Amino acid sequence: MITKWTLNEHANGVLEVEVDGDIWTKAQKKVFNNLKKQVNLKGFRKGHVPEALIRKQIPSQMVYEYAAEEVANEALAKGIEENKLELVARPTLEVKEANDEKVTLVFNCVVMPEVTLKEYKGLDIHKEEVNVTDEDIEEEVKRIQNRYADWVLREEDQAAENGDQVTIDYAGSIDGVPFDGGSAENYPLELGSGTFIPGFEEQLVGVKSGEEKDVVVTFPEEYGAKDLAGKEAVFKCTVHDIKYKELPEANDELIQKLKREGVDTLEKYKEVTKEDLTKRKEQQAENQFTDALVSKVTEDAEVEIPEVMIANEIDRMYRNFENQMVQSGFTAKQYLEASGQSEEDIRNMMKPEAEKSVKTSLVLEAIVKAEAIEASDEDVEAEYKKLSENYGMDIDRIKQLISVDNIKYDLAQQKAIELLKNSVK
Repeated sequence: MITKWTLNEHANGVLEVEVDGDIWTKAQKKVFNNLKKQVNLKGFRKGHVPEALIRKQIPSQMVYEYAAEEVANEALAKGIEENKLELVARPTLEVKEANDEKVTLVFNCVVMPEVTLKEYKGLDIHKEEVNVTDEDIEEEVKRIQNRYADWVLREEDQAAENGDQVTIDYAGSIDGVPFDGGSAENYPLELGSGTFIPGFEEQLVGVKSGEEKDVVVTFPEEYGAKDLAGKEAVFKCTVHDIKYKELPEANDELIQKLKREGVDTLEKYKEVTKEDLTKRKEQQAENQFTDALVSKVTEDAEVEIPEVMIANEIDRMYRNFENQMVQSGFTAKQYLEASGQSEEDIRNMMKPEAEKSVKTSLVLEAIVKAEAIEASDEDVEAEYKKLSENYGMDIDRIKQLISVDNIKYDLAQQKAIELLKNSVK
């Protein structure tokens, strides 16, 4: 076989393979023998038609076409090996030329794009220092107080304040016409919670029990229901009652309500809270540091990403979206109907993230190659053990579900990220 590879733009290329000799001869013979079994001629028993007559019934072009398919996989494998190609999608096949002596196959391929890395080591990006203040701890204590707070009815002449809960009936309309989902009765709304669209809750600050008020708001342009997005609506509201939140005293008794093992005093709660907040903030700082570093390296790199890679990533993200909907007790179809969106809308929203994800993976792969990073057998076994413990599954079962190649790929990318982090100024 003779192969020729031509790389064009956007990681698209043409692989031309010429197949001749015994491989081509045997493929034609195999195809012809299969086809002749299907030939029936009047006056001859099936299987006893003279070959000369059979050849008149089976066009040479048909034999070439089927024979080309017979040799295509072997030809493609040979072309990939000789030209060291890394395909990212199944190529399409065309037959350029075919006769009794040879066939020329043309594979239209999309290959792994070339990444041009810029400076990726010694970057001036740093992790933020973590500091847990007394105010942070008091905020956590306040959160516990809010959890066990009581709602106390305000006097009729007292106006609603931000943070109060107002019980209201409301009926929304656009240009005087009510719309679906725009009304409710005896709805408990906490002012300042951000439950309703911007501007709604703020207009109820200052109302009193028994009062009626028209709340005028404009739905955001990006609102899920397209028939409401960007439109002005009037909500006629009736206030039934107003309650304020009465916080319990921050003391040992309050902390004991948490029933947290080993934590039965306010002082102990503050101590463990400081430890928890420190760990949480350290993890957040580490994640932000990693994201900033990888984003910088990815943004600086140059690569033309084939559309098929982005499309495949969008497919993966959409499958995850469907699974998340199922876990939430809905179907993707129900979500789309409720939000007034189409599958295409969701996929279009996913595209920028998909492009970033694909480019990040490509850049990290390029660093892995540039630095000759590899995951050892010990690394792989340790990762399998870790996954087994995390998922509570037998390690052999984990090995059946996740291939060694996938483990090595992920570990190599993790090592590339560690290299970036360890090299900062």
